[in-house]
Amino acid sequence: MEISAEELKRYEELQLFALDYARQGKTEDLKAMLEAKMPVDLSDSKGNTLLMLASYNGNYETAKMILNFNAKVDKKNDRGQTPLAGVCFKGYLDIVKLLVEANANIYENNGMKTTPIMFASIFGNYEIVDYLNSKSKNNFTNRFYLKLSKLFSLFKIKK
Repeated sequence: MEISAEELKRYEELQLFALDYARQGKTEDLKAMLEAKMPVDLSDSKGNTLLMLASYNGNYETAKMILNFNAKVDKKNDRGQTPLAGVCFKGYLDIVKLLVEANANIYENNGMKTTPIMFASIFGNYEIVDYLNSKSKNNFTNRFYLKLSKLFSLFKIKK
């Protein structure tokens, strides 16, 4: 089956809509597109998947719905970052829990051996560090990040 240039252009436009729906938390609109077979691991020009965009922008219901379509929870963007690292940076504890419950790798290298707990710590997201610490097997290292996150939270770095 051959696709016309016009059909290809329309499909590219639909992909942009899907990416925007993930960013904006338009759960039902995006769900309809995924049900119509839009690829769940679709990504933008920087490698950010629908899950990364929804998670990073704090759209819990949208992220949950995308996970229900079996999105790859640890798929990295072009900078080598996972959705979990993104939300640890942003500070969305509810989405951190959602991703961890969907088997996100809390030890995943997100570039230069940085892990999600490191991102949470550096940006003073104490509650996330505490939660990830409770899910971790490496208590010594994570206790260090817990203390570090408390210190950084005193000087809360703006995102």
